[in-house]
Amino acid sequence: FGDPVAQTPHLDALAQEGVRYPNTFTTAGVCAPSRAAHILGMHQIATGAQHMRTARGPHGTYQSVPPEEAKAYPELLRAAGYYTYTDRKLDYQFSGPMAHSGPFTIWDEEGSDSHWRHRDNGVPFFGFVNFAVTHESGVFPPLGSWPHSVVHFVMQVMRFAGLPDVDPKPATDPAIVQLPPYYPDTPTVREDIARHYDNIAIMDEEVGLLLKQLQEDGLADSTIVIWTTDHGDGLPRGKRELFDSGIKVPMIIRWPEAYRPHDVVPGSVDLRMISFVDLAPTVLRLAGVESPGHLHGRDFITGPKRKYIYASRDRIDEIPDRQRAVRDERYKYILSWYPQKGGGHPLEFRDNIDMVREMRTLYEAGELNASQRQWFEAPGAERLFDLDNDPFELNNLIGDPAHAPVAERMRGALDAWLARTGDWSERDEAAMIAAFRVNGGSRITPVPQLTRIGDKVQLQADYNSSIGYRIDNGPWQLYAEPVGLPAGTTIEAKAVRYGWQESQVVSMDRD
Repeated sequence: FGDPVAQTPHLDALAQEGVRYPNTFTTAGVCAPSRAAHILGMHQIATGAQHMRTARGPHGTYQSVPPEEAKAYPELLRAAGYYTYTDRKLDYQFSGPMAHSGPFTIWDEEGSDSHWRHRDNGVPFFGFVNFAVTHESGVFPPLGSWPHSVVHFVMQVMRFAGLPDVDPKPATDPAIVQLPPYYPDTPTVREDIARHYDNIAIMDEEVGLLLKQLQEDGLADSTIVIWTTDHGDGLPRGKRELFDSGIKVPMIIRWPEAYRPHDVVPGSVDLRMISFVDLAPTVLRLAGVESPGHLHGRDFITGPKRKYIYASRDRIDEIPDRQRAVRDERYKYILSWYPQKGGGHPLEFRDNIDMVREMRTLYEAGELNASQRQWFEAPGAERLFDLDNDPFELNNLIGDPAHAPVAERMRGALDAWLARTGDWSERDEAAMIAAFRVNGGSRITPVPQLTRIGDKVQLQADYNSSIGYRIDNGPWQLYAEPVGLPAGTTIEAKAVRYGWQESQVVSMDRD
């Protein structure tokens, strides 16, 4: 993607064999809302997943409750016969952050040891692998913020324990780091960004190991590989923001020849705009699975090109906020309900980064220039940026008469999208949580009904809940059609509606 500092030989090779999509955008500048939108193919503001995050906040822990029709697209793949697996991180907002905290019906296997090698021979698979080494916490001081925060110290210990066994690249020289104009040029800033580059190099090695395993297993020529990130830079003024530094992400897709679209050329660049909500319908089409009509995205391979992408920012940890953005190929418009709140406000988690604390100190001392100060200052209710002439989004054109027609067009596009999509943030978070719950607690999914039809059992559940079953204490399977029940066996079943607790287990014996 043109960065001369990054040490990414495996991604470079993947790009030469595949296609780069440099105009790919997440729906949020932070992980959990973005991951919720990606996995459901629906913008997080329409599913109650918009706040960062549901696992903690001023009103306590809760889970979002998506509409009844919403299903994670890996579950749809699983229903179609795919073996689905993921590793330790979920973070869908209707789950907790870690494995085994979400609906049991989405994945055949979850956890650090999950792998396509655990499926039956010949079964197609969908794997979702997270490379956590480039997480924002990787820029924290090596010992976290000990002794000020034991939690962050423990997080860093766990991080080091989980680092992959790869050959280290030479450490990045802070002197060669290229700084965007919104960062002051200080040793601290350079050292933190250099550490981020070092983590990127480790991630690249992890990608290489996975691609090597595909080759060893004879699967490289039959597996589509998608590499991307769940938000933009894991650095201050990138992560959590609606600037391109927060929502514009790299993406590479390597298409084996047998599955390559007719107009795709290996090593090429495709400049079309892609939203993360487009990934679900695209992957489903590639797998031959029909996309549900409620999805917000489109198949970006065969579908029409986008004119706009949309993104949202809401509560960030302990700080309330609400912003909405619309972007076309040249302009971005951001609407804020908190016009006095600058992005560089204190934030407990982010403030473990040395450079953000230093930047705030320099701001308070009046030692930052106009571009560097802007992140700490009130953004105003509306912002309009010309990305062709202002790629770092520093010159707000909202009051420029020459750009009034553009502002009006972008306002209209945003209003139309919000009317079309719906927005749970029209009510405050406490009211939203109350709507999700009954008597102050999470709802419990009703048990599924089992009906004997000859030598098979049909399962049904209310609220379009997902159903799992197992026979004679075997592994839990996703229910898709009536199940054969041999004589002398027992079938057990349970159901889950996303965001609710699982039902009790019910069973049926066949004598």
